[in-house]
Amino acid sequence: MSGAVVSPGVVELRPGDRVGDAIEAAGGAEPEADLDAVNLARPVQDGEQIRIPLPGEEVEQPTPGPASGPASGPTAQAAGGSESAGGTGGGGAGDADARIDINTASAAQLEELPGVGPAIAQRIIEHREAEGPFASVDDLEDVPGIGPATLEKMRDRAVV
Repeated sequence: MSGAVVSPGVVELRPGDRVGDAIEAAGGAEPEADLDAVNLARPVQDGEQIRIPLPGEEVEQPTPGPASGPASGPTAQAAGGSESAGGTGGGGAGDADARIDINTASAAQLEELPGVGPAIAQRIIEHREAEGPFASVDDLEDVPGIGPATLEKMRDRAVV
């Protein structure tokens, strides 16, 4: 799961579970999530990547495959990485080791940082616009919702 969910990452589901079940397994949707843009009743397939968008964000929805039943495993994998809304991500999207400049990155690019979801990405941008560019990665601790633990998760990939 990626996008506007409380706990983005890989979730485990049972055969026959639906997108709504996947959202719940990821801790639920963020308050600003655009759930009207997602078919909550669509069955999830093993290995599928699901992104829950923010309002106005375009997300390519998968086309349904054969309805012969779920794949062999019980896990629907959905990690935020290679899928960015509307193709606005920079080159190298999806590279798990790609460095992200916190002074120039879009919200979608910031969400590729470990521990950063839509709400934190928006707060980083708002802080950057209000206070000016970050002088160092450590300055991210000034952003509401980013503490020492979250900063450590993203430290290796965030740059100024």
